[in-house]
Amino acid sequence: MRTKSSRRELAELARLFLKLGTTAFGGPAAHVAMMEDEVVGRRRWLTRERFLDLLGATNLIPGPNSTELAIHIGHVRAGWPGLVVAGCCFILPASLLVTALAWAYVRFGRMPQVEGLLYGTKPVVIAIVAQALWRLGRTAIRSGWLALLALAAAVANAAGGGELAVLGASAALAATASAASRRGSGAPAALATPLLAPPASLAGVGAASAMATAGVPAAVGLWPLFAFFAKVGSVLFGSGYVLLAFLRAGLVEQRGWLSEAQLLDAVAIGQVTPGPVFTTATFIGYVLAGGAGAAAATLGIFLPAFVFVAASGPLVPRLRRSRLAGAMLDGVNAASLALMAVVTVRLAAGALVDPLALVLAATSALLLFATRLNSAWLVLGGAAAGLLLRR
Repeated sequence: MRTKSSRRELAELARLFLKLGTTAFGGPAAHVAMMEDEVVGRRRWLTRERFLDLLGATNLIPGPNSTELAIHIGHVRAGWPGLVVAGCCFILPASLLVTALAWAYVRFGRMPQVEGLLYGTKPVVIAIVAQALWRLGRTAIRSGWLALLALAAAVANAAGGGELAVLGASAALAATASAASRRGSGAPAALATPLLAPPASLAGVGAASAMATAGVPAAVGLWPLFAFFAKVGSVLFGSGYVLLAFLRAGLVEQRGWLSEAQLLDAVAIGQVTPGPVFTTATFIGYVLAGGAGAAAATLGIFLPAFVFVAASGPLVPRLRRSRLAGAMLDGVNAASLALMAVVTVRLAAGALVDPLALVLAATSALLLFATRLNSAWLVLGGAAAGLLLRR
């Protein structure tokens, strides 16, 4: 029987992650920033150091990083029930919204108009992520050596190095530096130099060949749909662009289930709705097999995340207690923030497109740094401003 306090913790988790799943626009970097604000800054459920360790751990397993971070937070806060509640509540609002949009897409044959929504939310997201990078960076970058490592990781990723390769190299260099410092064999800063040469990118999914233009098959079985997305959720590292490559190869080129245009519409819906970007799978599932297909695809792509977090979560405190493993985790944390910074710069290039967007970003940054205004209200305000300005 659950105690009153544990039921309260589950209810708190449910409320928080339902709210985040409804308001967390902008992709994984923005989700991480909003979670840090809520669970570290406002509720103090975690220390910033513990939050960074969980963030680093999510980067070492496949799957949707921000969803896995939500699952980790739930596990830390309320054990195994919390793991399930936090993850499901973060996923559910976006899945329901995407399902509704998919219904409209199938019924009316076109995308809803989202330009104004994107115009208003993107500048706010830039400010939110910048604040999180500042706060997390002050905790994670505790030495000149880690600052150099983070800089090298950012340069390597910006030059084309794959996310997993950069994280792995950073962990290895941090471990080597820790061992060298114990032996007194010189300054570790020089060890970051190899990262400045871009690591070999992770194996891509292959160049596009002749793209399928045929119509969608009359019926796609629920089990093949579930199995395909479970495989994607089990092996996918990296950004939404990597997800696009997997889906294009598997659904357009190999199986012919989708046209190129349908795939791009699905990815766009995943990008402009709040919550996990992987709800792209929900949209595709509905287009291929209706409501049951949406449920099968959603379950398939997110189920591995729960399994991976359940398996890896108990190991994180043990890693921190080991000096060598702790050094590796420090390297991964620094590199993770560097990857977030690179993503933020790229997002800013597409978000700050005119003086009004710059004003939105600057106003949001001022409010975030000068007050304790909840970032969710800023996102909603940005969305409203964008819809009014781009009518």
